[in-house]
Amino acid sequence: MTDSHPVSPKDRFFTVYGRKPVLEALADPELEVDKVILADTATGPAVSEIRQAATGAGVDVQRASAHRVKVLAGNGKQDQGVLADVVAPRMRPLAQALTDRNPPAPLLLLDGITTPANVGMILRTATAAGLGGIVVPRKGVAALDPLVVKASAGVAFRAPVLRTGTALEAAEQLTDAGFAVYALGSTDATPPGTARGETEPLFDAELPTRSAFVLGGETEGVDPDVASYVASWLSIPMPGDVESLNVSAAAAVLCFDLVRRGHAA
Repeated sequence: MTDSHPVSPKDRFFTVYGRKPVLEALADPELEVDKVILADTATGPAVSEIRQAATGAGVDVQRASAHRVKVLAGNGKQDQGVLADVVAPRMRPLAQALTDRNPPAPLLLLDGITTPANVGMILRTATAAGLGGIVVPRKGVAALDPLVVKASAGVAFRAPVLRTGTALEAAEQLTDAGFAVYALGSTDATPPGTARGETEPLFDAELPTRSAFVLGGETEGVDPDVASYVASWLSIPMPGDVESLNVSAAAAVLCFDLVRRGHAA
């Protein structure tokens, strides 16, 4: 039977770049490195060490132009002429996951979160809470790179990441698959298309298991087009004199409220 959802390399691997991150990945017995790519201009003791470590781990080493390495790494200033593709065993396309007899749930959907530290901490928190998956679009969200891995304390490699092109594409797919789509909004904010005061306190809301929760970007919040798919806006009660929480902190509150409800793991 032919797979109707072919998986691209970007949906299978975390690409780490820089000599130290690549060496650390090769030295970690819990990680499977698919290949190492060295720029044809990369030389010196550190490169020799990487080649030896790759050989010892049975990992293929390829050579490419320095420009090609920069393109693949997506970071021309910090790649240091070396990158490695690390297998992420739980990463797959969202479209593929939604064809499962019992699609993973509940889910987080990242929309416009561009700070790598926030993405990494959300991946760590959601994985710790046992959520079904974290939808990380390839566009509009921080790239899954060494900064995200560092912020997740390495958990990103085994996080249940679901890939899609954009957050809007994901919202459409989730709605079509029968998911109830929610978004978090401050009680003092007016989410797009929502009258002031219409947010429902998270802890009081009745939430179905097959739910997806949109987490908006640090400055712009939830994209208006994505917001059109939101069935209900939820707020985190904050009795203290604070307007809002950092998105990764809000994600933590949400994730462990789902644990409390018995919806996770």
